[in-house]
Amino acid sequence: MTKISLPTNFIKHTSKNPIQKFLINNFYSSLISIIKDLSPNTILDAGCGEGFTMNKLSKNGIGKEIEGIEYMKEAISLGKKLYSDLAIKQGSVYELPYKDNSFDLVICTEVLEHLEEPAKALKEILRVSKKYLIISVPNEPLFMVSNFLRGKNLSRLGNDMGHINHWNPFSLKEFLTQNKIKVKKTNLPFPWIIILGEK
Repeated sequence: MTKISLPTNFIKHTSKNPIQKFLINNFYSSLISIIKDLSPNTILDAGCGEGFTMNKLSKNGIGKEIEGIEYMKEAISLGKKLYSDLAIKQGSVYELPYKDNSFDLVICTEVLEHLEEPAKALKEILRVSKKYLIISVPNEPLFMVSNFLRGKNLSRLGNDMGHINHWNPFSLKEFLTQNKIKVKKTNLPFPWIIILGEK
C-alpha cells in the first residue's frame, strides 16, 4: 500500500495537539484583527495551501471576493475536499495570473521562508495589490527553538526542512522596506511575525 504524504501545512492546521491548536488560533486572531480594520472587498491569498486562511476570513465576514493561488496540486486537491466553496487556482507566486492593482489586499502567510527568490515573489504581490499586503513568516530564532523544545526537527536544531530563509521582526521590516513596502503595523503572535504593508 502506498503511503500518501500530507502537506505540512495541512498537518499543522489539523493537529490535535492543544499547544499547536492554541498557537494557530492565536495567529488567526492576530491576523483577522489587522484585516478587519482594512475592510477589503477583494482579497488574494498568494500561496493559500489548502485554504485554511481563506476559510477563516470567509467565516469572519471579511472580503466580498476571496481568491487563492497555490502551487502544490496536492494542497489544492485537499482544499477542494475541505472547502468546496473556495476559489483556489493552481499557479506560482512568481507569476500571479492577474492584472496590476487587482486586489484591495494580498496576503502571503508562511510562504516566503520557503522560496529561493522571495524578493521576486514580493514584487508580484505588490504588483497585483491596489494598496495593502500582509506578510507572515516564522519569527526566528524563536520558531526553531520552540520546535526543538517540542522534539521536532532535532537533527536540524529545530529548523523546518523546507525553510531556507529566516527572519526576525527587524530583518523582515528591513527586507520589506528594501523592496519598496511601507511597514504600517507589526504583530508578533508567537512564534510568527505578521506585518501589514502598504504600497
